[in-house]
Amino acid sequence: MSADYFSPDYYAARARFRTALLQAGWGLESHPIPTLDHDGEPLTIDVGWIGDADATDVLIISSGLHGVEGFFGSAVQTALLESHLQGFTPPPDTKILFLHALNPYGMAYRRRVNEDNVDLNRNFLPENDSFIGAPAKYAALNGLLNPEKPPNRFEPFTLLAALQILRHGLPALKSAVAGGQYNYPEGLFYGGDKPSATQHMLQHHLPRLVNVASHVLHIDLHTGLGKPATHKLITHLEIDGDRAQRLQKIFGVNQIEGWDPHAGVSYEIRGGFGAWCDSLLPNCQYDLITAEFGTTPVIQTLGALRTENQAHFHCAPDDPVLEKAKRTLVDTFAPPTIAWREKVIRDSIALFHVAISTYI
Repeated sequence: MSADYFSPDYYAARARFRTALLQAGWGLESHPIPTLDHDGEPLTIDVGWIGDADATDVLIISSGLHGVEGFFGSAVQTALLESHLQGFTPPPDTKILFLHALNPYGMAYRRRVNEDNVDLNRNFLPENDSFIGAPAKYAALNGLLNPEKPPNRFEPFTLLAALQILRHGLPALKSAVAGGQYNYPEGLFYGGDKPSATQHMLQHHLPRLVNVASHVLHIDLHTGLGKPATHKLITHLEIDGDRAQRLQKIFGVNQIEGWDPHAGVSYEIRGGFGAWCDSLLPNCQYDLITAEFGTTPVIQTLGALRTENQAHFHCAPDDPVLEKAKRTLVDTFAPPTIAWREKVIRDSIALFHVAISTYI
């Protein structure tokens, strides 16, 4: 079953991914981040590739930019390698790259953020931008979002969040809460105060891996937003521009959307991954789409993030409340139901085949 591709932890996911790569005849390289795990062992971003070194067309599939979302992304990559790409030869002048666990700390420690509490999809600021500021309403909501105390199951967070949605509207609230903030280091959606280890790794290695390509399609796998087991493909591009319209023709007009809180599941963010990749490689057409697979209602998702963040900063390491918060967070972003897992793996594989047969 497709659900069997989900691993129980980061270490099992990494081992299975590496084994599948080598069995499929792909190249493999591993890049450790500076932070070690509890046993002093390295946490790594792993890269697999196959195809022409000097290819003009490159397809990239990446997972785990948001730590716990990597359990889904890794399952997709593993399913492709084990069941669809054994003996597969890419089309001529084409390379395929898999980037596994872009936030290995978050995946290993069952957090959405990295070792510095940084949401990596808010960390990729342009060179001329500064790691300061927050959306106008974030300060007023800070007490609700980031209580400085351990979680309490009797807190009426769902009710209070619903009242905020009624007051401000969901689109405005999504942008205010999750657009990216740089003033509250222990808060949700913190973008950091400097480029992350992941950003440094990609800045150094991505140009080499893409090499001389003139066209890149990068599918970055995520979960959380949208109706359960459905998906949207989100682009940082202007939705009425030529590049976005080409993506709509390939993947479907109803599937591609921009960062518009009024038009779909997404919202505008600072420090997004896609725009940064585009600017890093200006000599090629770099189209990054965020494949966002829905899991739970937005208040429930935000509540799980809030509770885990509270527990991380205000509970002892052996407190069962912390363990429960982490289990809930994993289940929120990688629901354990067989029906959800079967459908998202099936739809992700179909997305890959559309990409390789139509875009490339």
